[in-house]
Amino acid sequence: MKFKLYYSPGACSLAPHIVLKEIGIPFEVELVSTSDSTTSTEKYLSINSKGRVPALDIGDSTLTEVSAIMTYLALLHPKSELISKKPLEMARTIEWMNWLATIHATVIAQNWRAERFSDNVDSYSDIQAKGFEELKKVSSDIDKKLRLNEWAIGNKYSIADPYLLVLYRWGNRIGVDMSQFANSTSHAKKMEMRNAVSSVLEFEGISIWK
Repeated sequence: MKFKLYYSPGACSLAPHIVLKEIGIPFEVELVSTSDSTTSTEKYLSINSKGRVPALDIGDSTLTEVSAIMTYLALLHPKSELISKKPLEMARTIEWMNWLATIHATVIAQNWRAERFSDNVDSYSDIQAKGFEELKKVSSDIDKKLRLNEWAIGNKYSIADPYLLVLYRWGNRIGVDMSQFANSTSHAKKMEMRNAVSSVLEFEGISIWK
């Protein structure tokens, strides 16, 4: 079976793109983007009715949502050791993924998708300002959690780490000085050194730092 990932450069689809590379299985990619409305085409909506990335064609069906896709890939390829079989460590991974998805859907969206929170255009600047302050706060919280660990789950690389990288990069894109978060910056640098990460960043034509 050959998977196909529907992605947009630098979007949250970056995380499962990295996981596919980490696992080392054959896969295809297809570019779709909100910037050119290809996520809203009849063709793409027939694949993912949510009209967002990522989506992963797994042959007989399609998976959506970052956490679901990465969990599926990690469980399907246990030799990759991207999710622990130990109940507590697995639960910690899910804990991280749920938290990051919540930050994505609320704090990040406040900065980039203010229209999802209000129909009043005049309120958008207030929503964005609140989102910016919240992003600094949650980035500080993440940094504290990384204080004692090499990776998100102790000293074991997992599917939580690519998602962390996505949020770190977004912080830089939004304008937060992410270098003030030493542990998160160290994590991002270690991520960049991984072959799977560097190759996907090059393929998508993006940088962690800007």
